[in-house]
Amino acid sequence: MKRFLITIDGPAGAGKTTVSRKIADRLNYKYIDTGALYRGVAFEAKFAGVSQYDDTGLENLCSTLNLDFVKDERGLRLLSNNSDITDQIRTPEISMMASAVSARPVVRKYLLDLQRNLGREKGVVFEGRDMGTVVFPDADKKFYLDASQKVRAIRRYRELESKTFQILEDVEKEIGLRDENDRKREVAPMKPADDAVIIDSTDLSANDVVEMMLDYIGMGK
Repeated sequence: MKRFLITIDGPAGAGKTTVSRKIADRLNYKYIDTGALYRGVAFEAKFAGVSQYDDTGLENLCSTLNLDFVKDERGLRLLSNNSDITDQIRTPEISMMASAVSARPVVRKYLLDLQRNLGREKGVVFEGRDMGTVVFPDADKKFYLDASQKVRAIRRYRELESKTFQILEDVEKEIGLRDENDRKREVAPMKPADDAVIIDSTDLSANDVVEMMLDYIGMGK
């Protein structure tokens, strides 16, 4: 059976992570959370004291990084130079810093090469913001998953509830700011690919979205 390279783009809280993992599990594909890669760079930059606007410092930092994913009983884990940083990158501060470093060309070049290498053999689901537009413009199947800002904020709040003291209103403001940053950045702005299937998940469950995508791919029930 032909193996596809699938991209699922969209803003924070739209359900990309849950849907991407479910599709990868159903198809026995690899799942790649590209947002975690940007968070990984942001985390290491913060740890090293490198400004998110220091292109020379970021370029030097990236040349020393070895980011990789491993799967264990806890799920997909991100390693940086063999250290598990999965839990440390899921903070509001790292989220906003990741949005900033993702606009830096030196960081995008480093991760572009890494992501394309991970997708070389296909049979993989890439989740991100510019997978179908920039990283894999020739992907076999492209999706753009969206939802209302209010619903996305509620989803993200529930996801972070046990890890942060943020209130819902703060989460919604943060999501709105990140949306604006990601959509207006000059380098690879977040938008649907011209040939992407756009799905609004505001009133849909994750399983509903999965079935819609699998039907489009031709691998539904």
